[in-house]
Amino acid sequence: DVQLQASGGGLVQAGGSLRLSCVASGFTFDDYAIGWFRQAPGKEREGVSCIRSSDSSTYYADSVKGRFTISSDNAKNTVYLQMNSLKPEDTAVYYCAADPFPTIAAMVGAYLEYDYWGRGTQVTVSS
Repeated sequence: DVQLQASGGGLVQAGGSLRLSCVASGFTFDDYAIGWFRQAPGKEREGVSCIRSSDSSTYYADSVKGRFTISSDNAKNTVYLQMNSLKPEDTAVYYCAADPFPTIAAMVGAYLEYDYWGRGTQVTVSS
């Protein structure tokens, strides 16, 4: 079974940094995308960033470009999201998810394209 485990959330002041980790297991796919998504109270889930295993292509939402960096360590089956210059509006529950058959929509953060989801990790940025 495919399993995803996200961790690394916490409470940080505005301007601070956090690194989220997503450990994946049970993968038998040749090509897949791992995405990070977030959902704030009362808001729709949104795609933050994603990375594709075959060519390491990446996507970032406009709201996080220049501040967040996604990377992967294949040896550890882990995808990271380095979040710098955090803002209060980044406060949300962050989820990682996997799409075993990446589509164009998946690679621009369309969460409905993703089939496997881990439990979220809370990120709270205080002003």
